[in-house]
Amino acid sequence: MIGILILAQKDVGIGLVRAVEHVLGSCPPNLAAFPVNYDQPPEQLAEAMEREVAKMDSGDGVLILADIYGATHINVACRILSRGRVELVAGVNLPMVIRVLNYRSLKMSDLIDKALKGGVEGILCATDCCYAEIRR
Repeated sequence: MIGILILAQKDVGIGLVRAVEHVLGSCPPNLAAFPVNYDQPPEQLAEAMEREVAKMDSGDGVLILADIYGATHINVACRILSRGRVELVAGVNLPMVIRVLNYRSLKMSDLIDKALKGGVEGILCATDCCYAEIRR
């Protein structure tokens, strides 16, 4: 099973994990948040990230779902990526997390596709959807 690590600023990742627990009723195995400590130098952040990724890798790799591409913590995470083993998708949202949790048995490249689609398809104009439902 591919490990899922949410890399995000302060409480964003922890909030997503708590939301998953609420939606699914419990926390799935091998899902964790890595809250960014702004006071930590990038070198220490990289070491802590490497330890967390190693802890979460049960043999199938780890998919890092990150908040915003270009931030310092994402740049640090890019140093530990390994194609097919440790991958990163930026722009994490709850629909993306739920989607990847439902497809963790896929190979990494297919799981990345599910993450991207889940993230994008989870973004919509609810007003349009609500009006469409009312008109039925």
